[in-house]
Amino acid sequence: MLSRGEYKKHQVKDRKGGIVETHSHLKYPLRLNFYDKPPIEDITIEEFETSALDRLRVLAEIESSYARNRTFKELCEVMKSICEKYLPLHSDSAARENADVERRKDHIGHFVLRLAFCRSEELRRRFVKAETSLFRIRYENVVEGAEREAFLSSRDFDWVLATNEEIQELIGSTSGEPPGRYYKVKWTRVPDLVEKRRVVLKAGMAYVPASEQVSIVLQEFQSHLEKDLERTAKALPRLDEDTRLVPILDNLSKGFLAGVSSEWSNASAASGDALTADMIDEMAFKHFPACMRNLHMCLRRDKHLKHFGRLQYGLFLKILGLSIEEALVFWRKSFSKIQDDKFNKEYRYNIRHSYGLEGKRANYAAKSCQQILTSDQPGPGDSHGCPYRHFSADNLQSALLTMYGEQGLTSADMPEIMSTVKAGHYHVACTRVFEITHARQGVKKGEGVGGGESVTHPNQYAARSRELEKKAEGKDGDGDVVMQG
Repeated sequence: MLSRGEYKKHQVKDRKGGIVETHSHLKYPLRLNFYDKPPIEDITIEEFETSALDRLRVLAEIESSYARNRTFKELCEVMKSICEKYLPLHSDSAARENADVERRKDHIGHFVLRLAFCRSEELRRRFVKAETSLFRIRYENVVEGAEREAFLSSRDFDWVLATNEEIQELIGSTSGEPPGRYYKVKWTRVPDLVEKRRVVLKAGMAYVPASEQVSIVLQEFQSHLEKDLERTAKALPRLDEDTRLVPILDNLSKGFLAGVSSEWSNASAASGDALTADMIDEMAFKHFPACMRNLHMCLRRDKHLKHFGRLQYGLFLKILGLSIEEALVFWRKSFSKIQDDKFNKEYRYNIRHSYGLEGKRANYAAKSCQQILTSDQPGPGDSHGCPYRHFSADNLQSALLTMYGEQGLTSADMPEIMSTVKAGHYHVACTRVFEITHARQGVKKGEGVGGGESVTHPNQYAARSRELEKKAEGKDGDGDVVMQG
């Protein structure tokens, strides 16, 4: 990555790129930037991946927010805590080292995701939309005053400040006071403002009021990023020979499908509270997401699950807190149609293997929503997968009402959920079901599984559901009045 310290110390204007460089005590002097200069310094594989994953968590939540019809104000509120958690950018008043570390991570993450999302027109479109939204959030809510002016001065936006005479002639003033600053740009650069009639047009030029200046900046950012992604796509084939990077990029490019799970990705069996085999039926009814609820119902009905169903459900229960001893009890009771010898020969080893007690003794993690959606697609007779993606529309509606009818889900909720499913936002549909079925515990629309976050992992869903139940039980125990309805 080309550091700011390597640039010329004197102001230099790059007419081709519209960049005006200024020296600073920081390598990355501004929190806002158009990511003009790609990284050229050494970056570890770990930093390469983690920087991209954390940024992708932010961008995926932005896309989920649009799928959930959040307003920009609501989006800003939700993203405040998520950005602080995964992609903080503090001002220059913060410790110099921390500011540079945060901005370096921001810079690297952006360029890695360019590599992942430049591969198709659809991926580029979604990436540009999410990145532009993140830039707008920062522009309007994070950076202000002198720092914003410094950013605007760091680039040549090719706008001209309209003279007082031009403003008076075109706009005038009904109050007798000057109407304020206006910027002159080609009308093709602000089509959104032209459509909304928020500018004055004359001779092919749009006169944009200062209050709408952000539209010029956003349009420039979007146009700049679109061109850069096209250039990146042409250069990408050169990376095909790098066996270290291609798998990482392939995995990142699936991030918009179901978000990026965080703490549950590497959770161990100790992450959940201890469970016994006898508790699973009640747990499934109260706390399981549709994928695991479906597997449990199929297991109870057929007294059996095929391999990928056992793997998906078994690892989920393991992370939920089911010990290996209880797991053997649970699966033996569930497979009640077969004899002990058959169970011990064909199933016992695989159960122990999933707990890291046989074979290479690996501690397998439970599958995230992204893995369930993209790997081991279910065929006829299979029960694994994601119901929101793999069920037909009629079967999904019927299954959801059967599963969650007693927890508050009704036919009136189906159009909203099915619309989200049709648009391919499966984890958003699951999140909406979580909100509806936990409304009695105080969860409101838009809150998701906490802090506005969407469901990205089945264990995240179940853990949050159990947490809400415990919180409600605690209030009851303290003698607080519990409101109904």
